[in-house]
Amino acid sequence: MHVKKISATAFCYFVIINVFSQSPLKLIDQPISLKKNISFNLKVPKEYRIAVAYEGLNRPRFFAKSPDGRLFVTDMFDKSDNSKGKIYILENWSDSTRQFTKATIFMEGLRNPNQVAFYTTNNQSYIFIAETHRLSYYTYNSGDNKPTGAAKVIAIFPDYGLSYKYGGWHLTRSIAFNNDKLYISVGSSCDACIEKEDVRAVILEMNPLDGSNRNFYARGLRNAVGLKWINNEFWATNMGRDNRGPDNPDEQLMKIDRNAFYGWPYYYQHKKQIIADPDFKDSVKPYWVKRPLISKWPIKAHSAPLGFEYLTNFKDSLLNKSFIEALHGSTSVWRQRGNAVVQMLANGTYREIVIGFLQGTTENKRFGRPCDVMQWKDNSFFISDDKNGVIYYVWKEN
Repeated sequence: MHVKKISATAFCYFVIINVFSQSPLKLIDQPISLKKNISFNLKVPKEYRIAVAYEGLNRPRFFAKSPDGRLFVTDMFDKSDNSKGKIYILENWSDSTRQFTKATIFMEGLRNPNQVAFYTTNNQSYIFIAETHRLSYYTYNSGDNKPTGAAKVIAIFPDYGLSYKYGGWHLTRSIAFNNDKLYISVGSSCDACIEKEDVRAVILEMNPLDGSNRNFYARGLRNAVGLKWINNEFWATNMGRDNRGPDNPDEQLMKIDRNAFYGWPYYYQHKKQIIADPDFKDSVKPYWVKRPLISKWPIKAHSAPLGFEYLTNFKDSLLNKSFIEALHGSTSVWRQRGNAVVQMLANGTYREIVIGFLQGTTENKRFGRPCDVMQWKDNSFFISDDKNGVIYYVWKEN
């Protein structure tokens, strides 16, 4: 499989050059009109434009590019725990209109499909589907519009938890591949608790085609939704617990190390400090619990960081060699957090590059919730919005 190559030293060098040689970012209005009779403005950098590439989906989540170059996107249908999820192939892209004209249903009747991912070995490709309760895959051949053969299930996951009234449980599963290993995240069953099942709040590692040699790659991750390998470095987003105030704890984009523990529920991060959670100060800790490291990129509490992309060979030095991150936003609109796409900066902060999804303090003033971002060409990327069922295309003008 293809892995993006960049060393840690080169990463730091390029980000420092690209970020600190730029003047302050100026964002300009771009009009958006949806078929739902919703009109509003989004703001992007002045050299950029944004357009609706496709609309009419329910709750589009994460992108995946197939080995034959097609764009797949998952659709979780709605916020309930349901089995109405779908996988779409977005087709007939036009460079002139910057739109897809067709969405083909690759598969349906899925339980909260958050992500698919492709894996190729011995000249055969496979599509892996992450549902709440299981991880399965099918053989994939170039041009397939339906799954080939029967599903092979390689992992079963707990599929229950506390309701949103009590902080919610995390029913999404995310996938990444690296060096012929598969990695999948399983979120916690609650906002903050001591789990009875050790498969919660972790990232698992296993062999792709049979699920063998299963290990705990990392623990203490309340809800790691975005996963990505970049030159053998593993990166993930992670969401902090609730009920610690409007600005506490930090959420995170961070590098994930093997056998590391990342705090939940015994510790959390706030203003680049690690704090022992008083709710668990008297709890008996498992042997693997240790004080976690501080994340390089803390993100404002309740911003809900989900998918991210590392832009490579990007024509614009403003964004090239940097992470861009989708902040899904708080369920509570009044918090005024997230609902934007941001660029992570070398000094451990971030700045907004696509805003306007949230324009008030009530839900009817929220016009989208960014879920995932994916580079498409050397001057463009897609954004999925799982509130209004829209795929956006952002590009830099020549």
